[in-house]
Amino acid sequence: MKVSIITVCYNSEATLEATIRSVIDQDHPDIEYIVVDGNSTDGSAAIIEKHRSTIAKLISEKDEGMYFAVNKGIAQATGEIVGMLNSDDFYANNQVISNVVGEFQSKKTDTVYGDLEYVSRDNTEKIIRHWRSTPFDPKLFLKGWMPPHPTFFVKRKCYEQFGNFNTSFSISADYELMLRFLYKHRISASYIPQVLVKMRTGGISNVSLSSRIKANREDRRAWKINGLKAGNLTLLLKPLSKLRQYFKKN
Repeated sequence: MKVSIITVCYNSEATLEATIRSVIDQDHPDIEYIVVDGNSTDGSAAIIEKHRSTIAKLISEKDEGMYFAVNKGIAQATGEIVGMLNSDDFYANNQVISNVVGEFQSKKTDTVYGDLEYVSRDNTEKIIRHWRSTPFDPKLFLKGWMPPHPTFFVKRKCYEQFGNFNTSFSISADYELMLRFLYKHRISASYIPQVLVKMRTGGISNVSLSSRIKANREDRRAWKINGLKAGNLTLLLKPLSKLRQYFKKN
């Protein structure tokens, strides 16, 4: 199975090399690597050029934000499976894509996801938090659950059938897409109980209390625009008081 991996970046010279290397070092023989650069002004372009021969498609131009850029990448993808790897992230080992493809083939599923580790931005050997997911049950969304999006691989036909990322969301477009695919349209999913991706801390949705509050609000709106009722769900993530406690501790 051909797999399209999309990396979106902008001024990511500090981390981009590790991201690219983790893709091109994969042992799966059929990977289409797509890089979408927002016209970076740092050394990102030089890093991309260094690996240009292993990048199948490169888009380098200004865009209106991360999710606009991701949608550009999806439009260029020709693989049966599509995965995203942000420029702060890297695969846990070089068998990740092979294991994901094996899961798609054995389970005949539409999506595959796994576990994720948050690691220190300055020392990627230091694990900050382990995001251990769980076998899929759509009812888990009612408890505030979601798969770790960087580990989320989807058959391209699902984007064609149910749409791409909703760019009216500035932080939670990934949540809205998974809610739409997995809960609203009930496409099939399979869980690999392994760490697939390592994410450096400091991402757009967890960098501050204010951004977490905004993400909470956007998560709520994701239910509304999809015509879904959250039942007795009072908050999709954490109450404001618990969010404040979390950021005081961390």
